[in-house]
Amino acid sequence: MVRLPYVTALTTLFSYGLLFAFGQLRDFFRRILDARKPSNLKGYAPICLGLEDFYTRRLYLRIQDCFGRPIASAPDAWFDVVERYSNDCNKTLHRTAKTSKCLNLGSYNYLGFAAADEYCTPRVIESLKKYSASTCSVRVDGGNTKLHTELEELVARFVGKPAAVLFGMGYVTNSAIIPALIGKAYTYLDEAHSIGAVGKTGRGVCELLGVDPADVDIMMGTFTKSFGSCGGYIAASKEIIHHLKHTCPAHIYATSMSPPAVQQVISAIKVILGEDGTNRGAKKLAQIRENSNFFRSELQKMGFEVLGDNDSPVMPIMLYNPAKIPAFSRECLRQNVAVVTVAFPATPLLLARARICISASHSREDLIKGLEVISKVGDLVGIKYFPVEQEKTAVVEKQKKIQ
Repeated sequence: MVRLPYVTALTTLFSYGLLFAFGQLRDFFRRILDARKPSNLKGYAPICLGLEDFYTRRLYLRIQDCFGRPIASAPDAWFDVVERYSNDCNKTLHRTAKTSKCLNLGSYNYLGFAAADEYCTPRVIESLKKYSASTCSVRVDGGNTKLHTELEELVARFVGKPAAVLFGMGYVTNSAIIPALIGKAYTYLDEAHSIGAVGKTGRGVCELLGVDPADVDIMMGTFTKSFGSCGGYIAASKEIIHHLKHTCPAHIYATSMSPPAVQQVISAIKVILGEDGTNRGAKKLAQIRENSNFFRSELQKMGFEVLGDNDSPVMPIMLYNPAKIPAFSRECLRQNVAVVTVAFPATPLLLARARICISASHSREDLIKGLEVISKVGDLVGIKYFPVEQEKTAVVEKQKKIQ
């Protein structure tokens, strides 16, 4: 839980209040000017009423270059970010033919499977040749292949459930309370960010917390993060899976997963399990834990307010103030480090943050580069809300001398 300091809360509220006041003032003068212009829209209802689009026009558009940045390469440890420009104060953004090679600290490429892999990629290409790019059908008609059935069985075995069902479209919140809920509540576990990334063998929060998967009624996860593919799954008892297969619209009406995407997940899980004949999977899992804990520890030593727990590859850095969102994002990008910033409505209004995502594909040199840039930008923007480690040590030693 984030406890917002009073001074930070006041300055953040003041900043939003200032933006709101000036936005209202601009809207007032716009209404006066628009009233003099002839309108050919008589008889039509307005698209937006009142403040419905105020946030978009007066706040979001000013910093929209910080969101949805297009890339021109695979989202590996480093990737190519497409440069953009605007001629109308960020209302519209235009792409250029130029790209910047940046350290990728924003992708969910936890185990490094999002780029070409020596085991996965050849098998994906082979499945493309054999099954084509799509089944062009729902599972219950002609959209089921041997790969789909194999993946369902593999996922059920991987997460420790009797059965699983796949879905073509597809971090666990408060996961530490799961042991307390066992036997007291019907549990539905969302492992969108944890499956494949946490736990000794990558089996998610149940393995991490020592919970028997049989005690969790429904386990849901995605293939878009650790496995470098798309879609997702639900694993549960055979009765629940049977019910979902006959009643769930996503299974009955949506086109099934692309066969190459299915093969990518199958291959990635086999690497994690060591069924590729190597220990690459175990090394990836050890690397993601080492990288995540090192990066989180160093950020905290620098004085940043970092959310989350050890072993998690996702680490939000609190920004709070709206002006610090674009300042942090743009300055990091200028120094060739790509980060993701998250603000309202994805977070509460006062709790804007930068979300750092670490990958097993990051080398120690990559992480040190990212930490150096983030530290410099943090000093520049003013988001180091806690004393750095050296200052903490000096205070403790001073207190000891006084006593």
